[in-house]
Amino acid sequence: MRRPSQPTGFYIQFAEQLDLRQNARLHALHRALLADVPPGVTDLCPSYVNLYVEFDEALIDAGAVRAWVVRHLQNLSEGRASAGRLIELPVRYDGPDLSDVAERTGLSEAEVIRQHSAPEYHVYAVGFTPGFPFLGEVPPSLRLPRRATPRPTVPPNAVAMANAQTCVYPLPSPGGWNLLGTALTTIYDPNRAEPFLIVAGDKVRFIPAEGDTPALPAVRELWPAEPHFPAFRVEKPGLLDVLLDVGRFGQAAVGLARSGPLDSRSAHFANGLVGNSPDAPLLELTLKGPVLTALRSVVVGVAGFGMRPEGQPMQQSFRLRAGQTLRFTSTHLGARAYLAVAGGFESLPFLGSSSTDLIGRVGRPLRAGDVLGLASLQPALPGFSNLPLNLPERITLRLLPGPQATREALVSLGSAPFRVTGSDRMGLRLGGPSVPGGQVISEATPLGAVQVTPAGEPILLLADRGRIGGYSKPAVLHPHDLPLAAQLRPGQLVSFKPELSGSAESWARRWFLNTQENL
Repeated sequence: MRRPSQPTGFYIQFAEQLDLRQNARLHALHRALLADVPPGVTDLCPSYVNLYVEFDEALIDAGAVRAWVVRHLQNLSEGRASAGRLIELPVRYDGPDLSDVAERTGLSEAEVIRQHSAPEYHVYAVGFTPGFPFLGEVPPSLRLPRRATPRPTVPPNAVAMANAQTCVYPLPSPGGWNLLGTALTTIYDPNRAEPFLIVAGDKVRFIPAEGDTPALPAVRELWPAEPHFPAFRVEKPGLLDVLLDVGRFGQAAVGLARSGPLDSRSAHFANGLVGNSPDAPLLELTLKGPVLTALRSVVVGVAGFGMRPEGQPMQQSFRLRAGQTLRFTSTHLGARAYLAVAGGFESLPFLGSSSTDLIGRVGRPLRAGDVLGLASLQPALPGFSNLPLNLPERITLRLLPGPQATREALVSLGSAPFRVTGSDRMGLRLGGPSVPGGQVISEATPLGAVQVTPAGEPILLLADRGRIGGYSKPAVLHPHDLPLAAQLRPGQLVSFKPELSGSAESWARRWFLNTQENL
């Protein structure tokens, strides 16, 4: 079976600091590349000072991608700041950090509010989470760094700032910026014809106001309420059961997660067991599986770890007849398994994908009473298997030098095991030796990046990560080890084996293409 490919990428660097002219050139290049995307380039993520190009090495050579970029760079005309729309956002200045910001800047709270709401902010990029605008520049007298440790959850509509940047958090998410207030307008809603209120190049002005916080947007459903070919009724959900396909490509510029299966190898295997294409929608099950009743005769395949189907084979297709119930028994090894059904699950794709994006409120976990249907009536035989999937008891993950690699940080990551202190589809929080980290101007976050906060705490970023982030990334997981990382359980120990050959200069050349050197 062909190994599922994993994306890689590099940054096209336009500036070292916020620069309106260079940001305009960056977005001009983004538009030019979007109009001429070769097969194998999977996403483009513009940010403040660089543009990240993601591609699949199984489909296109890295040299060909760089030549494509350089050709467009050489034809790039001088960029000008976009004459975008002016969007006025009413803000209730009641943030939990407002008094602290006033104290640290030596200003009154009223003066902080006055200065923060005075400028027309330029939208340098949109990302991190869906619709999240990165705005600049904050008046120098207000500039404060990010928090040393990010909050696990920032409330929706929070207005915040860090250094020269300010923003609105459209949805609940982790975040390390200083919270000043609450926006009173919804800037992202997946149920609208145009989900995103703000785009790169717009201007935003905050207007001090009073009013109620807008309600969270409703979840955009990913399967029909009345399927054409009902296949399963959910009697009891598991811990986290979500519908996925291979992922949502081409949406990094608006902050939607790539999503897709965390263990792409096991998902690929499960679809193969029942004769589906690799991109057929299937279910990802986490730690504890659901109880499902078959509503018609179906052929099912389950692959992965963390649980087993009761009375049925693992990693081998089997038949369920109408009325049969499928249950799962949890195991001590691994965290995620994948359930595929011949014909795939019927879905209602959003922006080209049937993958659940929990942060983006696209899709949701299974609930009791849900009915899932088949996308098509596809014949399949039970009893098909392939080479077995194995998972070691003790996991060691290979690390490659990342965009902000230092030998000191790589050595620290390899110095002792880390414990998984928190785990979700966005990433793994790791406790262990302190790792040199810090802050950077917010930029795209590669899949598998090890992000390190100024407090020295590493976070391994997975499929639902924020698409743009401002913490140092000294390492990136070897792409072939992503399926192993997906199977780590909370509390489990994990070791890292960093690649230390080469120099800081050679590592930087791998990650950054400087526009001035390619004109």
